[in-house]
Amino acid sequence: MLETIVLDVGETITRDDRYWASWADWLDIPRHTLSALVGAVVARGLDNAEALRLARPGIDVAAEYHAREAAGHGEYLDESDLYADVRPALAALREAGVRVIIAGNQTARAGELLRDLDLPADLIVTSGDWGVAKPQPAFFRRVLEVAQAGPRGTVYVGDHPANDVFPAKAAGLRTAHLRRGPWGCLWADDPDVIAAADWRIDSLTQLADLVSR
Repeated sequence: MLETIVLDVGETITRDDRYWASWADWLDIPRHTLSALVGAVVARGLDNAEALRLARPGIDVAAEYHAREAAGHGEYLDESDLYADVRPALAALREAGVRVIIAGNQTARAGELLRDLDLPADLIVTSGDWGVAKPQPAFFRRVLEVAQAGPRGTVYVGDHPANDVFPAKAAGLRTAHLRRGPWGCLWADDPDVIAAADWRIDSLTQLADLVSR
């Protein structure tokens, strides 16, 4: 029985368009150029931040992040950043009696912004809040602590094979690979991803069906 659904953030519940557009504007490069670089690193299985290092060799990403914050160009999220299926899917899960958690690799500030959206979730937490990030096993140990269910009763939902599907599977959780966003689409048919994912979905609204079955 599936008791708890845990969802990733970027390209699972929120679009990353604003995030990458803001970085392109900050680095003073065309937005489509940075988008192309993101696609290139995703196709090679590299960390997304490598796109910034390709755009600006030698960049200190953490230092630039803080510089953006100081200049008033920090993180921002609002309702328009959510995918259209998020609210109805989460509401359906809550109605079905499932515990809903949002837990992804985001800053503590992003966690605050997400909580301000008043989503139908029991808990919203980020790697910045916990001080540990995916794909580290400690992140998924924290997930199980807050899930209030055993590993086989907990499903981790995400688009990113290396950060979501593989480490969640290694931690004993059930996994659902969401086929959207660069990672979700480019790696959807990878044999290892197919083998590791208990389910492959195209919309979060499909989660309620998994629970009912």
